[in-house]
Amino acid sequence: MENVTILGHAKINLTLDILGTRPDGFHEVAMVMQAVELADTLRLTKTAEPGVQLTIDVPWLKADEKNLAVRAARLMQKTFADRITGGVAIALEKRIPMAAGLAGGSADAAAVLRGMNELYELGASDEELCVLGAELGSDIPFTLLGGTMLATGRGEVLERLPDFPETYVVLAKPHISVSTAWAYGAYDANPATEHPDNAAMLRAIAAGDRRAAAALLNNVLERATIKKYGQLADIKRRMVAAGALASLMSGSGPTLFALAESCEQAETIADAVRAQDVDVFVTRTMKYQSK
Repeated sequence: MENVTILGHAKINLTLDILGTRPDGFHEVAMVMQAVELADTLRLTKTAEPGVQLTIDVPWLKADEKNLAVRAARLMQKTFADRITGGVAIALEKRIPMAAGLAGGSADAAAVLRGMNELYELGASDEELCVLGAELGSDIPFTLLGGTMLATGRGEVLERLPDFPETYVVLAKPHISVSTAWAYGAYDANPATEHPDNAAMLRAIAAGDRRAAAALLNNVLERATIKKYGQLADIKRRMVAAGALASLMSGSGPTLFALAESCEQAETIADAVRAQDVDVFVTRTMKYQSK
């Protein structure tokens, strides 16, 4: 095999709870994560010369050694040095907005891990790839597997859940950036008094009850971010007024998502927020797909 094309899918958080700070300095979390169809496309091609070449269709996004896609490729080369004899050229087409709370960088890294595995016919299992992914970032194991998962630990300990009912999702990414470190620091300074009911969320998902699940959306990082960026509250109001089952911030933000009952309703919601200086995407939840 000389080349392979892999999609790296975005995620949303149906819940995000912080349980405390771990001895390693990370936060202990418990969150229900959901993959969506919005994805970056990565094309990996073998090269005779060793090394990693990355090109990105977003000119201002750096394709250097700090990029997670490059780091993932180098980790595969190091781990399987006896079987990867050449290099790899990666062409990345970005669709997932960056610094958005949608795990776009993690999705790219996960796609590279899976792509290198296929390109060089390494035969590594999902479990092995997840272990490698966890070395690079807490969201990467989830973006490797997708579907609907309960994530604990620092986000890398995953429990597969029944598939969330297929649901249209509207994503609204304001033209601001929120630092993950800032979001967690703001939470630490003023912890939430209301936490997600993950047990109830798991029951709603198991029952295939989209409306019950929508009523349980909760992200403890949202309050501080909305306090700093008031336009997020207005976007949420517009989404709900346009018929959304519910709206929530994903991850550390600033992207807001809305769950819709139909494609038509999703388009109505999207139209309601397009004038708010945001990037808007209409997508759908994804079922778990065994690789």
